Amino acid sequence: MRQFVRLVSSRLRARACARLAVLGGAATLAACAATPPPPPPPPASTGAPGAATLMDWRGVVTSGDRDRYRRVNAAWTLALQQARRQPGSGDLNGLGDLIQPKAARPRVTPPPGDYRCRTVKLGSQGGEDGLGYVVYGWFACRIEQTPRGLKFSKLTGSQRPSGLLFPENDRHMVMLGSLALAQEPAANSYGRNPERDLVGVLERIGETRWRLVLPWPQNESNLDLIELVPGRPSA
Repeated sequence: MRQFVRLVSSRLRARACARLAVLGGAATLAACAATPPPPPPPPASTGAPGAATLMDWRGVVTSGDRDRYRRVNAAWTLALQQARRQPGSGDLNGLGDLIQPKAARPRVTPPPGDYRCRTVKLGSQGGEDGLGYVVYGWFACRIEQTPRGLKFSKLTGSQRPSGLLFPENDRHMVMLGSLALAQEPAANSYGRNPERDLVGVLERIGETRWRLVLPWPQNESNLDLIELVPGRPSA
């Protein structure tokens, strides 16, 4: 309101000075010239009302996770080679676009809510002696809006990753998070325990289907995929 009053006053003063210029009021013109112009109004906000200001994930990520993120294509290549030549557990051929590296679609941002999710582990850190892939059953996950941005959480199961989702471009978001195991409380920090830290890429691969790509996990596989579909797992 104060800014509006100042703006109106300045416009009225400018009009008065313009009239005096026509009438030749030199003394008053000097006074007008000595009056500094009002400051410009602040720029209008372009963000949504109440939207959080997100930090850039590049200023948060650890050096180790930055390296894992840069080598995500190498993780895809090795993990798929192992998955296709080594024995595994589950139906690998029925996963469709979930295991296609170039399946990402535009409009990646998922709506907040409850999701069914399942983990697929590709490749083996044990070389040719390990399973090439493991397809797990469905668990409960959630996407929620927090003051710091969108957050992904796996709610059930013995391995429960969670983390913030940072917008990167129209086809993927970057997740920085951590992993809770067994009966531990939900993980809610990043950068405190390198052995539990996670970096991932969220992509939309169907009309209402997403995947979280986790390159170079600490244990077992060389690439983890978490498939996300809106809804809750059946009991």
